[in-house]
Amino acid sequence: MNGLLHQIASGVASGAIYASVALALVMIYQATHHVNFAQGEMATLSSYVALTLIHVGIPYWVAFALAVALSFVLGVMVERVLMRPVMNAPVLTSVGVFIGLLLVINALDGWIFGYTIKAFPSPFHSAHPLAGGLVSPHELGETGLTLVVLTLVWVFFRFTPLGLAMRAAAYNPSSARLCGVRVNRMLGLGWGLAAAIGAAAGIMVAPVVFLDPNMMSGILLYAFAGALLGGIDNALGAVVGGFTVGVLENLFGAYVVGTELKLTVALIIIVAVLLAKPAGLFGRAVQSRV
Repeated sequence: MNGLLHQIASGVASGAIYASVALALVMIYQATHHVNFAQGEMATLSSYVALTLIHVGIPYWVAFALAVALSFVLGVMVERVLMRPVMNAPVLTSVGVFIGLLLVINALDGWIFGYTIKAFPSPFHSAHPLAGGLVSPHELGETGLTLVVLTLVWVFFRFTPLGLAMRAAAYNPSSARLCGVRVNRMLGLGWGLAAAIGAAAGIMVAPVVFLDPNMMSGILLYAFAGALLGGIDNALGAVVGGFTVGVLENLFGAYVVGTELKLTVALIIIVAVLLAKPAGLFGRAVQSRV
């Protein structure tokens, strides 16, 4: 029983990271109707920046805040420089831009920081076992921090005028423009916020999986599975889906397929959702007449 509870607790901790990245994917999808395949690489770059700042003597949480802020700027620049010129281009053009950005950032990470696996410090330490030894201090800390970030994002979009304007620009740009919303600016802010959320997730997961240029590749797949499971156009669904995938991954990895084949759990979830309920658990199917 303790083993099962430990797997569930670890799954919740992993799911918190998947939920954050899934939320970032959904935010970009709502604005562009495309999946940002470079989301993981952008988070990895932010983690390298945070580690570099820590190594030069900057306190952990200051480095964390600076890396997240720089990621926000990076997201705005990507939207302004790369995505805005191809806004009305065919779908494959945007997909090509995303894949190209993924390859470029991955190569830059290796070129600048090296391909050696690096240990990343954790800010969460405890001399005593937590929850009866079911969770580590870092798992508990990363889960708590992620929940705080997700709550702040929800409050921002639900109760602030800027958040409401960003939602309007993402759901219906034409109507938002008629209401005086500067849609292009809102889309840029959405990209920046998605990059910042992804950066926070990358920094939190780096002490667990260790830092290298390909650190987020598997995590992005789990997050994509979570986004599809909850609904690729539903922010709350993405969060619920991320936590669900985290728990399923740990349980199936421990008791069914083994740890070496855990990644297949994400692939199975993706295929099952696309076949059974493409809109996801919280998404809505949209029908249009032609």
